[in-house]
Amino acid sequence: MSKFNVLYLTSELYPMAKVGGLADVAGSLPKVLKDLEHDVRVFLPKYRVIRDRKYNLREVIRLRDIEVPMGNETVTVSVKSGFVPDSKVQAYFLEYKPYFDREAIYVDPKTGKGFEDDAFRFALFAKAALEMLKVLYWQPDLVHVNDWPSALLPYYLKNDYKDEEFFQKTNSLLTVHNLAYQGEFPAKVAKQVFGKGVKFDENHPAWHNGKVNFLKAGLLCSDLITTVSPTYAKEVLTPEMGAGLDSVLIEKKDRLYGVLNGIDENVWDPETDKELAKNYSVEEPEDKAVCREALMEEFELENPDNMLIGVIARMAWQKGFDLIVDTFDKFMDLPVNFVILGGGDKELEQQINELVEKYPGRLGVKIGHDEPLSHRIEAGADAFLMPSKYEPCGLNQLYSLRYGTIPIVHATGGLNDTVQEYEGDGKGNGFRFEEFGAEPMIAAVERAVKLFEDKSAWRKLMLTGMRQDYSWTASAKQLIKVYQEAKAVEVA
Repeated sequence: MSKFNVLYLTSELYPMAKVGGLADVAGSLPKVLKDLEHDVRVFLPKYRVIRDRKYNLREVIRLRDIEVPMGNETVTVSVKSGFVPDSKVQAYFLEYKPYFDREAIYVDPKTGKGFEDDAFRFALFAKAALEMLKVLYWQPDLVHVNDWPSALLPYYLKNDYKDEEFFQKTNSLLTVHNLAYQGEFPAKVAKQVFGKGVKFDENHPAWHNGKVNFLKAGLLCSDLITTVSPTYAKEVLTPEMGAGLDSVLIEKKDRLYGVLNGIDENVWDPETDKELAKNYSVEEPEDKAVCREALMEEFELENPDNMLIGVIARMAWQKGFDLIVDTFDKFMDLPVNFVILGGGDKELEQQINELVEKYPGRLGVKIGHDEPLSHRIEAGADAFLMPSKYEPCGLNQLYSLRYGTIPIVHATGGLNDTVQEYEGDGKGNGFRFEEFGAEPMIAAVERAVKLFEDKSAWRKLMLTGMRQDYSWTASAKQLIKVYQEAKAVEVA
């Protein structure tokens, strides 16, 4: 099998800078590819939160003062060097303080929205990667970009750098983690992003309803496209799930693949997880009960015989949080307790907090992001609810299976690919509802509650999930086959 040189672009990287699941993927996948003897290097912005001393970043003389042509000006940037934590994967950090030395990664704390100059920030990120490669004189076989923040790189590769000998053998692959986020900006940014001499009209790859759309440009210009699960690869071809880009994806469907995300088993392992009150394993699962007791105590929950349901997600309609809020009174008619971790929509946050006051002792809530707590919830809960309206892959259901926590999910995207309905006799690993809605969700929870009363059957279901392999190793091997397909595409 061929060995590849891969530059992996990501706007997040666990544990350095995390907002969502992309950070977990970027912190895991390159390590596995490296273990499989591919030369993978990671490129990301150096945000304020990424401290030089903490992560042992260093300056490299030849990576200082790199000139990046942007529109009618040249921006001078520097790149620092380090490693993906707990690995030998080389990582490069784009340092340009006017754009990235900020309190947050994506959302301006003053407005609660994206930064006004996001188009320029992430266009620079994509183009600087290519200029850095020339300075390093390291030629990747493939540039692997992720979501809209790095999606302009395939465009630049096919246009601004198409005649450069250095990139004649470099292909591009774009992974779509969530099609709903596209990097769409007013047409007025086009001159600085693409250059004054470029005509920005309906024939331009980034043109979408009169606006600049980074993701559309990436989809049209990349050699191959992947989504983060096989089901999602099919869903994005429909008007319902295509988020306005289904026609673009249909045009490229012969170069579209669905590769399921994996999990980092070094980070998510109940046998070694340092965040847990007590470690446990598939061979000795009994101490999961200690984690359960500790979680109930942490949130001052009562009725220990109730099934304890965990929820960890962004508070947004996509994640089905409105469904949870609207249905919560009906949940409280069942013998269940809840622990919820997340943040996002302010109205949903307020409604969740009101439910805490209404149901003390049965609902525990933490607003915001708390990585250690997410581990404690995965270990301490009996079941894990994911009623997402759509879910490209989902990682929490995989963490849940690993921790012996039974997933209850809406059968969409990666949830459909990874959770099968329990049928007894070793069949199935969780509970699912096919139709998105309150009644189907309640019915799935009721089936789980009924099985929970049979401790022997519940234990067998726990062990079924814990024995399944959703590690990155299996997924990475599938991805490498896609890399091979990408290299077979003639560079334009």
